[in-house]
Amino acid sequence: MKHPLSQAERNSAAGSGSMPEGGFNRLVPELDVTDIGASLRFWCDYLGFRVAYDRPAAGFAYCERDGAQVMLCQINGEWVTGPLERPFGRGINFQIMVEDIEPPLARLREAEWLLFRDVRESWYRVGDEERGSREFLVLDPDGYLVRFSQSLGSRVAAP
Repeated sequence: MKHPLSQAERNSAAGSGSMPEGGFNRLVPELDVTDIGASLRFWCDYLGFRVAYDRPAAGFAYCERDGAQVMLCQINGEWVTGPLERPFGRGINFQIMVEDIEPPLARLREAEWLLFRDVRESWYRVGDEERGSREFLVLDPDGYLVRFSQSLGSRVAAP
């Protein structure tokens, strides 16, 4: 789908907001989305992100939550490397570390949003220890897999 604005016009379109708190992360995924409004509802209303800045005419928003950052961009025909078929982002999940998974989990449940994987405790080996997390996975409106993770600390790994 070709956007009515050129890339230069999209890049300079008027918007609101300012730089994310703490500046820009060195790696920030930009997700092509089919409906920027639906994506913003999901990422902001349910997952607790906020729009740092946006360019509405370009269908673009830069969102952040406790140091995690993601860009959402309505599909515009730019940088498309192949057919976009749902679920988008096959083979990737975005882990977001939070202090407490309960607030976004409660909002998702209130909205009756289906979880990809319900809450579970997981332990991952890191060198001589294991790092624990309480986590759940959910698909966004376009099928990007998002994993919310709350630290359970560490323990000595079994030999």
